[in-house]
Amino acid sequence: MSKNYNKVKEYYDRGLWSKTRVYNAVGKWISADEYQEITGEEYTSE
Repeated sequence: MSKNYNKVKEYYDRGLWSKTRVYNAVGKWISADEYQEITGEEYTSE
């Protein structure tokens, strides 16, 4: 688990971060697998 996973999940769950913001955290704060755990959507790079 990434160092900031719990922080990102809490921000998302509380509505402080949008899916876009979580998406942008992939590779910096969380992994692609963690993005899917948090949002329930598969991560696809654009």
